[in-house]
Amino acid sequence: MEHQEPERLSPAQLAAIRRSFRSGRAAMTRRSLLRASAGGALTVGGLGALSACGIPAAGQAKGGTSAEDHSAKEKTVDFSNWTEYMDVDDSGKRHPTLDAFTKRTGIKVKYTEDINDNSEFFAKIKPQLAAGQDTGRDIIVLTDWMAARLIRLGWVQKLDASNLPHAYANLSEQFRSPDWDPGRAYSYPWQGISTVIAYNKKALDGVEVKSVSDLLDNPRLKGRVGFLTEMRDSIGMTLLDMGKDPANFTDDDYDAAIARLQKGVDNGQIRRFTGNDYTSDITSGDFAACIAWAGDVVQLKADSPDVDFVIPDSGYMTSSDNMLVPNKARHKTNAERLMDYYYEPEPAAELAAYINYVCPVDGVQAALAKIDKDAADNPLIIPDKAMQAKSHAFRSLSTKEETAYEAKFAKLTGA
Repeated sequence: MEHQEPERLSPAQLAAIRRSFRSGRAAMTRRSLLRASAGGALTVGGLGALSACGIPAAGQAKGGTSAEDHSAKEKTVDFSNWTEYMDVDDSGKRHPTLDAFTKRTGIKVKYTEDINDNSEFFAKIKPQLAAGQDTGRDIIVLTDWMAARLIRLGWVQKLDASNLPHAYANLSEQFRSPDWDPGRAYSYPWQGISTVIAYNKKALDGVEVKSVSDLLDNPRLKGRVGFLTEMRDSIGMTLLDMGKDPANFTDDDYDAAIARLQKGVDNGQIRRFTGNDYTSDITSGDFAACIAWAGDVVQLKADSPDVDFVIPDSGYMTSSDNMLVPNKARHKTNAERLMDYYYEPEPAAELAAYINYVCPVDGVQAALAKIDKDAADNPLIIPDKAMQAKSHAFRSLSTKEETAYEAKFAKLTGA
């Protein structure tokens, strides 16, 4: 297989990565970190190495490289995931669903929480993947834009559908066919991430907020509005409000969205662009309303009676963290069996009850209701058909587009 030379990251792309480390979704959205949202930040370890090596340009998908599958003889699977992204029961026992999988199948799971940021983790595994070597991992979990990059580079394996009957049958419609992996040939979602509008009822003081236009245009909210430092979320929500499709937009559309947000910066309507630190602003009332991640809002609502959310009529943004099998993985069949296990309703429900992100599994609501009825009834965790129909994904970007778009967004946010 012919490997592409890496290209260096632009200053704007490096700035975007620093935002992600410092305060973006990668830094603090996992459940246990939400409680500490008002203080602290992750260390930017590994950023120097990342900027030195660059991220390879994404080419056309070439198909992954398999290795001899040792699943039958080696009853094990190596699973790398983000921190605090697996269930813990009420007694504090960690990862009971993994224990149940091992008890049923005899396959032991080596579970490692060694992913803190997409780009940092990519830099960690890139040398082995580029050299055609085993990373020592059978499952990795990456956010959609990075999953797309690995697929295009030909660094992950095509999945065997015969080992994924529950995943094939139960995958929610809104996640079935992203433009970067049509039909889910190479990936299955671990969890979904929705972007909505959060507001503080007390701080609004009777002002009605139903749309991004309300955030940007209502003078009573001047200086009390927040947007996110994640480009795809803030621009995506703005494009939707402008009647544009984030899955199919032009350079002119992007520039118009930038201009709209720039006006909000210039006239003082937008207080600031944030990562997860908006959680302290919205609970304190410093923000009357802001663009927010649904996983955070679920927890904020539980902790503060003043916080609530709205789904704009124009729609909302959805992304996903995705399970993939990297090239040369030794236990591909075992990995597929574990992936499929989390598309059975009961394990999926246990996971959703703890994580509070968007569950990508259809038919999980009844099982979740037995564990946590409020979670089962929460549309931020189990979207109904009407809410699913309002979800939109940001289209895949070429390397040239990503460089240009991030530069414009960095200028807007002052990064």
